Amino acid sequence: MLVAHLSDLHFGRHDPAVVEVLRSELNALDLALVAVSGDLTQRARRGEFETARTFLDSLVAPKLVVPGNHDIPLLDVVRRFVSPLGRYRRLVTDDLAPFFAIPGLAILGVNTARSARWKDGRLSVAQIDLIRSRFCSVGTPAFKVLVTHHPFLPPPGETEPALVERGPQALLVAERCGVDLLLAGHLYLGYTGDVRSHHVTIRRSILVAQAGTATSVRTRGEPNGYNLVRLDAPCVELHARVWDGRAFAAGRMERYERVRDGWRALPAPGTAGLSAAGRR
Repeated sequence: MLVAHLSDLHFGRHDPAVVEVLRSELNALDLALVAVSGDLTQRARRGEFETARTFLDSLVAPKLVVPGNHDIPLLDVVRRFVSPLGRYRRLVTDDLAPFFAIPGLAILGVNTARSARWKDGRLSVAQIDLIRSRFCSVGTPAFKVLVTHHPFLPPPGETEPALVERGPQALLVAERCGVDLLLAGHLYLGYTGDVRSHHVTIRRSILVAQAGTATSVRTRGEPNGYNLVRLDAPCVELHARVWDGRAFAAGRMERYERVRDGWRALPAPGTAGLSAAGRR
């Protein structure tokens, strides 16, 4: 199975050329799902949401989408607190806890965006209970993925990370329920890791794949990109796709094998990208 992970599209400050190439590439892949981890818009304006909706509708694969902090108005203070996700719910989806399940795969999206914490993210106690109820009821053979906008793991070398509030409590539940992978964005940086490198209370490895901005013109020093997750039990591959000015090209690739306490890194066969088997 192949899952595409996009984040931080920022329609309203997007590059149309990148959007068109991304659309074409995604529609040429045999995807089980496109997971979008928030910030579909730049300023949560109606026209930006309509553009985002048009893009999502143009993708042939099923979609799972969660909002980001930019999908809550910043400058429109009244709307920010009275109806923070009103436009998102009307124009994108009314489901703030989307769940996708097929044999061998279960993916839950959770909204971490908050009006009062416009930049930083937060999980509620009820959302942590939802993570427990969704994932602990899924059989262990399934590959379990949690999608949020705000990250659980800081970038390499970051000393003061702005991680999602109540993240450690959620990770204890995720560990207990056998969650395998966390997908998020927000930082405009693409990187991978294991939550145990930062959260010392977690004993079972949980992989992390962070995506940079897929289509924004504000790239903060890293090119546009997105992730592809290939599931081939008992292994998983994390492929980065990186914009080179004309197309998305193969970036880093990491490969892991499921073992008793989580995941073991395997030697990567190189960064040649997708094989022909991954395309239609």
